Amino acid sequence: MKTLAPKPRQIRKEGMQKFALLSVSDKTGLVPFARSLVNDHSFTILSTGGTARLLRDEGISVSDVSDHTGFPEMMDGRVKTLHPKVHGGLLCLRDNADHVKSAQAHDITMIDLVVVNLYPFEETVARKNVSMAEAIEQIDIGGPSMLRSAAKNHRDVTVVCDPADYDRVLAGLENPEGSTGLRRELALKVFKRTATYDKAINEYLEGQIFDEPNMDSISGFPSQLNINSSKSLSLRYGENPHQQAALYGDFLDYFHQLQGKELSYNNILDISSSAYLIGEFERPTVAILKHTNPCGVASADDLETAWDRAFATDKQAPFGGIIVVNNTLDIGLAEKIAEIFCEVIIAPGFTDKALALFQKKKNLRLLVSKSGFGPETLQEIKTVPGGYLMQDRDQKRINPKQYEVVTERQPSEKEMRSMIFGWRVVRHVKSNAIVYTGDERTLGVGAGQMARVDSSQVAVWKAGEANLSLQGSAIASDAFFPFPDGLLAAADAGATAAIQPGGSVRDEEVIAAANDRDMAMVFTNARHFKH
Repeated sequence: MKTLAPKPRQIRKEGMQKFALLSVSDKTGLVPFARSLVNDHSFTILSTGGTARLLRDEGISVSDVSDHTGFPEMMDGRVKTLHPKVHGGLLCLRDNADHVKSAQAHDITMIDLVVVNLYPFEETVARKNVSMAEAIEQIDIGGPSMLRSAAKNHRDVTVVCDPADYDRVLAGLENPEGSTGLRRELALKVFKRTATYDKAINEYLEGQIFDEPNMDSISGFPSQLNINSSKSLSLRYGENPHQQAALYGDFLDYFHQLQGKELSYNNILDISSSAYLIGEFERPTVAILKHTNPCGVASADDLETAWDRAFATDKQAPFGGIIVVNNTLDIGLAEKIAEIFCEVIIAPGFTDKALALFQKKKNLRLLVSKSGFGPETLQEIKTVPGGYLMQDRDQKRINPKQYEVVTERQPSEKEMRSMIFGWRVVRHVKSNAIVYTGDERTLGVGAGQMARVDSSQVAVWKAGEANLSLQGSAIASDAFFPFPDGLLAAADAGATAAIQPGGSVRDEEVIAAANDRDMAMVFTNARHFKH
């Protein structure tokens, strides 16, 4: 069988006029780029509006798109590039005889380069008190159309949507036959940009609709979830070495790594949990976490005292764990932490002496937290087979005034402080969660057991291992006690106060058990399951 060689693609003939269409909102770097296109690469520039005026003011020769198409701009510039002489010049396949014949029949000139960035819609809607009419006018139509046409035909057309790529494009023009990979990369960048742009428009308009009366917003969640996030970091592996992993989005905008190995998948999960937990506290606080669970938390007048109390909760679990503080970490605390092995230390700042000490441990990851994660921040998304789950984070502000004392005995001031402290911690512990606390410190933590009473027993056992007395302690439970047994076990361990959501069909039995043991108990009417 005779094999036919592939038909060679037509290459632009020597001396044939080259056209570049430039129409940008962000004019950063445009003038030197356009000047090089004309002077060094013999392009004829087509342009519109403010872009054309700027280039002419700089002495660069420009042809108006309206002259090129033979059709004037109209409707306040809404219609100017939406024309067959523009899109035909972009979409025409140069090696397709029928395409070329159609172009010649309708006097369509090939356009080889498109430089477009879009109306600043995102910046506009980010302003306070912007009207919907103002926002609508910043929805670009011609720009995305040209970008998509050029990107679709990137084998013949170079498309640029980001001024940061101007130098790369000029370098690629020196070797047109070797720039196929660059054109493909730039086309991908265009489709990412237009997807992000459309997503921003969708979210804004959906928000406006939900603000209208008589509209059911389903608690403000979008009717359509669009996830478009760029990869920010390739990770060595996931939770285990046989799992591949990567980080997407703006996580690294919230933290600055000063030293140490690159972050791992597990590090990022732990860091996130640490940041949300430390955001609960205003007093100097130290939290130690392992596998996203707090294993020691304490507040005090200074971080060193807080460390002593947090570390005393469990001196084994912090090995290889995460340490987070909410004040500048100084040399006194640094010397204490340096005595153990940990993976990551997070603080809003480090003194020079503390940094000098930690720098002796080259693999230790030090992170500066750029912004706090206080209550009522962010939403969270989890993947499930075939879809996503989305919810508000469990960061509702704690307001003791809304809580109800349900026992005959009122809690003392110290007991109340202990309960509120435990309530701040317990919602960051995996369910079933039980936390025993003293005055602004953890004494025992039980996490992730199948039965609540088992979590309580684990917490009691951990306190015993640490030689910490639970006499006079408070117990915090992330969900209600379904039976009195869990509360009675806490009383047997020495707890004198309990804080829990309430809501069990046996609440009266649990309250009666508390009264029998002269315990004070508070219902919060808010559950804190964490799966």
